[in-house]
Amino acid sequence: MTKLVYMFDEGKRDMKETLGGKGANLAEMTRIGLPVPFGFTISTQACNTYYDSNRKITGELKEQVLSSLKQLEETTGKKLGDPGHPLLVSVRSGAVFSMPGMMDTVLNLGMNDDTVEAMAKLTNNARFAYDSYRRFIQMFSDVVLEVDVYFFEQHLEEVRERKGYTSDPEMTAEDWKEVITGYKNIVKKHTKRTFPEDPKEQLFLAIQSVFDSWNNQRAIIYRRLNKIPGHLGTAVNIQSMVFGNMGDDSGTGVAFTRDPSTGESILYGEYLINAQGEDVVAGIRTPQPIQTLQNDMPDVFQQFIDTCKRLESHYGDMQDIEFTVERGNLFILQTRNGKRTAQAAIRMAVEMEREGIISKTEALLRVDPDQLNQLLHQRIDDSYEFTRLVKGLPASPGAATGHVVFDSDDAEALSQEGKKVILVRPETTPDDIHGIVSAEAIVTSRGGMTSHAAVVARGMGKACICGCDGLKIDLKNKQFRVGDTVVNYLDRITIDGGTGEIMLGDIPMIAPELSEEFQTLLQWADEKRTLGVRTNADTPEDAKKALEFGAGGIGLCRTEHMFMDATRIPIVRDMILAENLDERMAALEKLLPMQQGDFTEIFEAMNGHPVTVRLLDPPLHEFLPDKEELIVDVTKLQITNPSSHELKEKEQLLKKVRQLDEFNPMLGHRGCRLGMVYPEIYMMQAKAIFYAAADLLNKGLVMEPEVMIPLVGHVNELKAMRQVVEEAADQIEQETGKKINYTVGTMIEIPRAALTADEIATEADFFSFGTNDLTQTTFGFSRDDAESKFLQHYIEQNTLPENPFMVLDQEGVGKLVETGVKLGRETKPSLKTGICGEHGGEKSSIEFCFEKGLDYVSCSPYRVPLARLAAAQATIRHKVKITN
Repeated sequence: MTKLVYMFDEGKRDMKETLGGKGANLAEMTRIGLPVPFGFTISTQACNTYYDSNRKITGELKEQVLSSLKQLEETTGKKLGDPGHPLLVSVRSGAVFSMPGMMDTVLNLGMNDDTVEAMAKLTNNARFAYDSYRRFIQMFSDVVLEVDVYFFEQHLEEVRERKGYTSDPEMTAEDWKEVITGYKNIVKKHTKRTFPEDPKEQLFLAIQSVFDSWNNQRAIIYRRLNKIPGHLGTAVNIQSMVFGNMGDDSGTGVAFTRDPSTGESILYGEYLINAQGEDVVAGIRTPQPIQTLQNDMPDVFQQFIDTCKRLESHYGDMQDIEFTVERGNLFILQTRNGKRTAQAAIRMAVEMEREGIISKTEALLRVDPDQLNQLLHQRIDDSYEFTRLVKGLPASPGAATGHVVFDSDDAEALSQEGKKVILVRPETTPDDIHGIVSAEAIVTSRGGMTSHAAVVARGMGKACICGCDGLKIDLKNKQFRVGDTVVNYLDRITIDGGTGEIMLGDIPMIAPELSEEFQTLLQWADEKRTLGVRTNADTPEDAKKALEFGAGGIGLCRTEHMFMDATRIPIVRDMILAENLDERMAALEKLLPMQQGDFTEIFEAMNGHPVTVRLLDPPLHEFLPDKEELIVDVTKLQITNPSSHELKEKEQLLKKVRQLDEFNPMLGHRGCRLGMVYPEIYMMQAKAIFYAAADLLNKGLVMEPEVMIPLVGHVNELKAMRQVVEEAADQIEQETGKKINYTVGTMIEIPRAALTADEIATEADFFSFGTNDLTQTTFGFSRDDAESKFLQHYIEQNTLPENPFMVLDQEGVGKLVETGVKLGRETKPSLKTGICGEHGGEKSSIEFCFEKGLDYVSCSPYRVPLARLAAAQATIRHKVKITN
């Protein structure tokens, strides 16, 4: 018989894949002697078996659950459903990777009309017992029976208002009995069945519901966003209940061993006296800071401090801990590595290394490279005077400006239209995941620093403000009010998630300042990594920014971007539309000094670091007048002024545009094909490069330019274009008397180039893989069309695991890259290779490049820190693989 169920004392923390993260940690805490309410875990394999059995709980699983339940009953001295000493349990999901708010939980399971009376007698607290019962009915009905929680909350509010209460603690036992009767009627109305009284039936229905929740919409979305495999399944944790709502000597809370927003080494969290766990994160009551627990329960607080230190030391990481105090006794319900902002992750990693908790290698692996982007974005300009509208809790740092929306569907729809929105809600639930993803920031009027909105926003690096009770939100009329100020749907606001402040309108932002810990971590990364990191930069400003972020050079300087300036476009058009060589040369003579100036500034900015300049690769239509507009202009002039000189000029221009018109410009007359037909264009650019290099030599600066020929598919193309470059170099050397060292290579972006790389390498000093175009030509996808029409559908249907334009398709495009490197180095062992597509700033693609032996990756300036860290992590993981 396959073992599918484990008692807490049978597992340990390295069994995450079997027990899920939560179950493994419960087992580990039990093993090291912490006060953990006892229970058992149903394995992730059982979840997969459930789906393999057409969503049915097998007899084998049922037998093992009942056997484990019996062991739990014997250990606790209580029995599920017993009218004398009832056992009550919680049923929680626990995936291998933490998925906060994505899965469903049921508390107080085992309550019915008999056990509620027993609980009232045993605790001598009828109010507590019936409060727990109504919570169970509401939660079970919502999670398991799928009755919308709105109906229960509406009924409870009606009862409270009728009795003149303002909060739940004012409700008596008799009041709760009345609510319970109403709840049962709601269940019967919406499910056509009575609420299940049999605790074992409740248990198996709840287990089934947790398994089902693994594939609910919000879980699927969360897994897709966080690249969590769908085949892992979720474990189910059955744990004996302890109660924080048994009076003023009881309570519940959530705490982090360090501040998850800043990384400061202080206890950070919240708790509520006389409450159950869901109350802390649900936002119904405003919790108290964890430090005030020292006043309410000093002994418990000290025990909790000691437990936190022990857990952080044991796990070697900041812990997110759920706890309950039942009549003065502390119980630890859960611990896990806590979610944190990028700023906090870096500070914690560096400080924990300095404290001797982890090594430098562990510190580098502790920070997700994707998080670094959160630190490189704008913040509110402190010098700007603004009036604060209202202030809430600073739940997740960062600043954002956007249109106010009150609904997640609206946030998603408007975001897809290109609008930046801020989602404002009383509170968020897991069903709001698509709105949170789409929004620039999130604001809630209820909830604390550990609420759903706060935890999810921090994990995504989005600014968030919670518990902003000064906002009076009117969802029906799509507006909120602060005093006499009304803010309507699509009005613009600015928020500062670091201070909790909300302001009307747009406020200027400034670039971020990088912390000492940030620089330290990247310095450690540079010590470890062997893969070079360059940048894609077309301007001196981008080059300087990339150097600030630690780039080792420019891997792609796209010269066509230099011609987009309004003053240059007319000259470029003259060059393209020239009727003969003389006309073209006249335009090129005007462009030469402009290009020389461009290269001089970029070379100076890079201060001796290598620069790869890609010669002109434009779809020509981008520089020409719009054909349809020209047709309209010509037609109008033919009617209104048929003999005008303007008409003749426009007709001639239209004729030329039609001649140059292409069915598919991206696969047409671009790249080296332009240089093959008009070598004088590439000659002009090569001269500009060498003139600029000679200028730098005169200033005492050494620059060895790397000239890259784009879109080569055949060795003869590169051979011809190399000759043009070499001829230009010879001319400038003779003219200036300066010997310029340079290299000539090509961008591999056509499959044929990768497949014949051994031939192409005879004419190349380096290869740079242009993975954007290589992905298009390998898949046969037009990127713009694919992303706007069908690619998202492919990803949602798991036809493709990722967007191949964002994450390198290693099986297809990657195989071409690997082939190109291998064949090229068979011809020329010293051949330098790199990639310069967007994939050069994506962590899994960077690791692929390291494993295949490339020399460097090149990415946008703001992704350079990410690439440096990802390259170091790839080196570390590779060494671990070799060791193992």
